[in-house]
Amino acid sequence: MTDKVPEDPSSPPESEEEVNRRHRIKMSRKKAARDKLMTGKTTERGLVIVHTGTGKGKSSSAFGMVLRCIGHGMKSSVIQFIKGDWDTAERRVLSEFGDLVIFKTMGEGFTWETQDRVRDIAAAGRAWNEALRHLNDPEIRMVVLDELNIALRYGYITLDQVLEALDARPTDQHVVITGRHAPAELIARADLVSEMTLIKHPFRDGVKAQPGVEF
Repeated sequence: MTDKVPEDPSSPPESEEEVNRRHRIKMSRKKAARDKLMTGKTTERGLVIVHTGTGKGKSSSAFGMVLRCIGHGMKSSVIQFIKGDWDTAERRVLSEFGDLVIFKTMGEGFTWETQDRVRDIAAAGRAWNEALRHLNDPEIRMVVLDELNIALRYGYITLDQVLEALDARPTDQHVVITGRHAPAELIARADLVSEMTLIKHPFRDGVKAQPGVEF
């Protein structure tokens, strides 16, 4: 491979006009490549979207997608499998949109709080039954199954149940599934998968959860 020839320090600097000219050429080529890429993208259908990983933002990103649906006048729903009946800001806000958003907090807190597996399984079962109603409703364009991955990891709900329901839902319905440790089979089934990676977190420095950041 030929090494890049260093710039001659004696040569005069490029003029602003030349920099702008090269930028226009570069962006023109980029636009042509982008337009060619988009030409074949004509299909619209419901997507399975997974937000997983150890970093923050999995549920928050899903709530942002619900806000997009609201902006388009599309009905959405949120089913929370693990989080307890907390007074969270996102639930307050999304519940203000009336019939456009159904927000159901079905969990009883994290498993280390309940310390009762039978109770946790029962709560997850109730949440799943509620989720099935939404997954079968063609009027609901997006269903957020918040922290479902945790319920799957602990075996409160079987993956076969979930995959079967995803395959049977209305063809134009989007489903967003959040939570750490998404199973490989779900990732393979999904259309869009994002992994939030933890790099730094203030909790490690003794900073507690704060309004506007965590809830």
